[in-house]
Amino acid sequence: MDPKPQPRQLNVELGAAESEGIYSNLALIATSPQEFVIDFARIMPGRDKAKVYSRVIMTPGHAKMLSTALEDNIKKYENQFGPIKIVGQEDKNIGFRQEK
Repeated sequence: MDPKPQPRQLNVELGAAESEGIYSNLALIATSPQEFVIDFARIMPGRDKAKVYSRVIMTPGHAKMLSTALEDNIKKYENQFGPIKIVGQEDKNIGFRQEK
């Protein structure tokens, strides 16, 4: 009988600058067979220009794991706080959206 594998502990370091976080209201996603590139940007109302503040590059497998983790956390959030409403989604052509 094989013993159960012990959970691995992971220590994550969060620097002072990174702990401040970056606000983003626009994500641009590009893909290739090897990677997903996600640019997190901010656009101000009435402006036609956005600035990218962070770029995250990951493998397709990691992107899928991120998607699963986000879905799980959104469900937990909504169970605790109620449904998340997306105001004006059909009116705006910017922000976080799924490519068709």
